[in-house]
Amino acid sequence: MSDKARRLFEALDLDHDGVLTRVEVIVALRTNGPSLAASGVLPFWGVQDVDASSALFDTADQNGDAVLTLDEFTAVVDRRFGWS
Repeated sequence: MSDKARRLFEALDLDHDGVLTRVEVIVALRTNGPSLAASGVLPFWGVQDVDASSALFDTADQNGDAVLTLDEFTAVVDRRFGWS
């Protein structure tokens, strides 16, 4: 697990409960995506629309419980963003 993936997870975890919901991912990427990209926490090309954010969530939700743990999230974003 990369430090970048962990920082991105923490930035998207708006309620700081240690898991990400679909709504959190979509809202956080829409509202904070550009500033996260500017600060280097997210690649600029990683700032996408609602459908792409939802698809990222679906890909990462490996057990289908509608929340992402840090391990589920980092497994996908490390590979997708080339951080591993």
